[in-house]
Amino acid sequence: MIGSLYSGISGLKAQTSAMAVIGDNISNVNTTGFKTSRVQFANVFNATLGQSKMQIGRGVTMNGLAANWNAGTVETTNTVTDLAINGQGMYILRNPSNNGQYYTRAGQFEFDASNMLVNADGLQVQGYNIDAAGNIGALGGIRLPNGISTPLASTDLTMDLNLDSGTVVGDTYDTTVSVYDSLGNSVELNFNYTRTATGWDWHVVPSTGVATPTSATPNSLVFDGGGNLVPASCVPASANSTITVTGLAPANNLSVAWNYLDALGASDGSITGFSGASVKTAQTQNGYPSGMLQGISVDGDGVFTALYSNGTMSPFAQIALADFASYSGLSKQGSNLFTSSLASGQPVVSMPNTAGVGAIAPSSLEMSNVDLAQEFVALITTQRAFQANSKVITTSDEVLSELINIKR
Repeated sequence: MIGSLYSGISGLKAQTSAMAVIGDNISNVNTTGFKTSRVQFANVFNATLGQSKMQIGRGVTMNGLAANWNAGTVETTNTVTDLAINGQGMYILRNPSNNGQYYTRAGQFEFDASNMLVNADGLQVQGYNIDAAGNIGALGGIRLPNGISTPLASTDLTMDLNLDSGTVVGDTYDTTVSVYDSLGNSVELNFNYTRTATGWDWHVVPSTGVATPTSATPNSLVFDGGGNLVPASCVPASANSTITVTGLAPANNLSVAWNYLDALGASDGSITGFSGASVKTAQTQNGYPSGMLQGISVDGDGVFTALYSNGTMSPFAQIALADFASYSGLSKQGSNLFTSSLASGQPVVSMPNTAGVGAIAPSSLEMSNVDLAQEFVALITTQRAFQANSKVITTSDEVLSELINIKR
């Protein structure tokens, strides 16, 4: 009878532990990235009474916890640095004070006062920095770029332009194109076209500095009877024209190629000499001024892109994900954090959407995978199991009482 008491006690202890796990699951129903756990029970060793077929169990014990790593529901937010993983993988976090490394599915991140991407505990999110040339660097913290973007000097321009074949010699047409020097200053290039007997002479008057070609030595455009440009008769012949502007800030002169020929040296059709109004219908140039950082965006590959007021977009980092052979072997550290262990295996670090890890869902968070209906059912069965084990103890006590009363 003493053995039945201990069996009942082991059942009470086991069900109490199970109740604690269920309570933990329910309490974390709104915890970002939380994964539920389930208690695993095992019977305690048997006492053998003479024969191997006469084995009596001595109760139950909690044998371990099985984590449910199924993905939770993805909820959309209004914060671009809220990130969810569609598939396998975990974010990598590093503690800058002790270099400790952690892993999490909770993607509530933000940039701190040092412009580093961190979680709520100040741990730095790890990724690959991308330089201005698009080269991907080593794994490290993700830093928000400088608030001002570097300007780009204009080197190429194009115009869709028609010069009226019906005008008389000496007529002029002017149009302006804005370009930028290496400091991001805007320079207005005023193109002046003058009708000649053979075509059109042109030169450039800049808003600042001195441009070449000048009115003293203009370049020329010549058209055939169908209004098509004849590159071989132009000045320069069979080549795109280059406009240089001198007299700007020291070491800040401009050299801009006006492109109107294709790869074979023939006209690309952007300049015509048809009958009709002289008009410019389109223009492009590849320079831009400096710009202020307006915001960032994140794509499905986890690439962070800075958005500037001058319309430029500059990728500056790509988040990294870690994959494990056994997620159940990860060690819980609290605050939605895990560390690797011998049971989990070493992390395999890669970029999102590669090597079996999932894509990134920006402005989204993965909610917990707690199924409240299932937890409430487990709560009821655990409560009944606890009551049944307590009944075993009271019944065994009554039997022992009767045995003691035999002497009376």
